[in-house]
Amino acid sequence: MKIFTSEQVRRIDAYTIEKEPIVSIDLMERASRQIASWLAGLFENNIPFVFLVGPGNNGGDGLAVARILSEKNYMVEVFLVRISSSLSPDAKTNLERLRSAGQVHITEVKKVSGCIIDDPFAVVVDALFGSGLAREVSGLAADVISYANALPNLRIAIDKPSGLFGEDNRGNDPDTILKADYTLTLQTPPLSFFFAENQEFTGTWEVLPIGLHPKILEEEETPYRYLVAEYISTILKSRKKFAHKGNFGNALLIAGCYGMMGAAVLAARACLRSGIGLVTSHVPRFGYKILQTSVPESLISIDQSDIIFSDVPDLEAFTAIGVGPGLGCKPDSGRALKALIGAARVPLVIDADALNLLSENPEWIKLLPENTILTPHPKEFERLAPGVPPEYRGRNGYSRHLLQMEFAQKHKLIVVLKGANSSIAFPDGSCWFNTTGNPGMATAGSGDVLTGIILSLLGQGYSPAESALLGVYLHGLAGDLAAEASSEESLIAGDIIESLGFAFQYLKGARNETDS
Repeated sequence: MKIFTSEQVRRIDAYTIEKEPIVSIDLMERASRQIASWLAGLFENNIPFVFLVGPGNNGGDGLAVARILSEKNYMVEVFLVRISSSLSPDAKTNLERLRSAGQVHITEVKKVSGCIIDDPFAVVVDALFGSGLAREVSGLAADVISYANALPNLRIAIDKPSGLFGEDNRGNDPDTILKADYTLTLQTPPLSFFFAENQEFTGTWEVLPIGLHPKILEEEETPYRYLVAEYISTILKSRKKFAHKGNFGNALLIAGCYGMMGAAVLAARACLRSGIGLVTSHVPRFGYKILQTSVPESLISIDQSDIIFSDVPDLEAFTAIGVGPGLGCKPDSGRALKALIGAARVPLVIDADALNLLSENPEWIKLLPENTILTPHPKEFERLAPGVPPEYRGRNGYSRHLLQMEFAQKHKLIVVLKGANSSIAFPDGSCWFNTTGNPGMATAGSGDVLTGIILSLLGQGYSPAESALLGVYLHGLAGDLAAEASSEESLIAGDIIESLGFAFQYLKGARNETDS
C-alpha cells in the first residue's frame, strides 16, 4: 500500500473528481458515510457526540458525519469554530444540509469560552483541519485544541489530528496539535503517522477506503509504502512435495560470546522455525554444549576462542550468513568481522554487536556487499550513521528516517530500522513501513529473533529485498499472535519463535483469499 504526501492526496482527489466523474460534495459524502459507519460500529446510539468543526473541507467532513449520525438517532452537537469568516464551498453546503435537517444544535465559536463541553462521556470528534494544513496552528484554533486536549473525553480525529502536518513536524509546536485517541484517516495514512514522536497525537489509527480512482492510485509515484498481508503473502513461496532439506538452504549464524549465548540460541531457533533446511551456528568453544543442548537441530561450528568470535569458518557450503547477536565488541571479533566481510560471497544480514563494530570502524561499511541487510535499533543506527541535528533530539524520528534513506542509497545497503512500524530503506530510495508488531515485543532477544528469521529467508533463496520485507512482517505478526494468546506484558522473545508457525499459516490464508 502506498503512502502519499499531502500534496499528492489533493492531486488524487482532484483526479478522482475529474475522471470518475464525481462532484466533490459527493466524494465528501462517500468519505463521511465511511466515517459515520465506523463510529456507529463502535458506539451505541446512547453515546453523545460533539464535533469541533473548522472552515475547510475537513470541517465539511465533520458536518456531514454529524448529520449522518443524527439520522441514526445519535445525540449530536456541533461547535463551528470561526477561524475564518468564510467556509469552503463543500463545508458551506454541508452546513446548510445540517441546518435544514434541524436535528443538531450548532454553536458558532468566536472565542474559546464559547466552546463548552461539559459531558465527560461525550465523544469529541476533531474536524478542524485535515491534510490541507500547511502552517502551524495559532489563535482561536490553537486555543480550542488546547481546551480539547485538557478534557477527559475520548477524542477521535477525522483524516488526521488537527495541527499535525502530513510529513515533517520537526518545527511544529506540539502544544497546538490535537491529541486523538483514534484517528480515522482516509484511503492512505500520512507519512507522519509512522514516527514515534507523533503517536501521542494519532493514537490508534484506522485507514478507511473512500473509493479514490484506482488508476491514479496505481500510477502516482511515491518512495513510501506500508506492508499489508495481501501483498506480503504473495512473496511467500510454496513447497514442493518431493523437496528435501537441501532445497531450503544452509545458513551460517555467527553469534554469542561469554555471557550472551542466549542471543545465539534465540537466533538459531528463529532461523530453524522460519524454514531453513540447515543452520550452522558458529560459537565460541565454551558455547558448544549450550547450543547442542538448547538447539539440537543446529549444526555447530566451534571458534578457536573459548569466549568470543575470533575466526571465520570455511564459508563454501553456505547460502547466507548472519552475524552479530550477542557477539561482543572485542578487537579480535572486529578483525574477524572484517575478514568475514571480505570473504563473504553470499547474502549477509548484520545485527547487534556486529553493527557496533562497524560503527567503531566506519571505513568497513564501504566493503559490505551490495544489498547487505543491516538491522539496527535507533541507537545502533545513530552510532552507525551520526547526523541527527541536536535541535531535533527527542523528536527525531523524521530526521533519523531521512538519514536512514540517505545511508541506504549512499552505501547500496538495505537498512531495517527496528521499532514500532519498523522501516526498511532500500538502495533505490524507496522505504517501506511495517504494520505488524506490538509493545510486548520491546523485550530482550526480540531483535535476535528477527535476525534469525531474515537469515533463514536469505538462505532459502529469497532475495535480500524479499527477505527484509517478509522477515520484518513475519516477526511482527508472530509477536501479535503471541500477545493475543497471552498478553503484551508477558511476552518474551521465545514466544515470538513459537508463534512463527501460526504466522506462516496466517499468511497462507491471506494468499488463498487473494488468489480467490
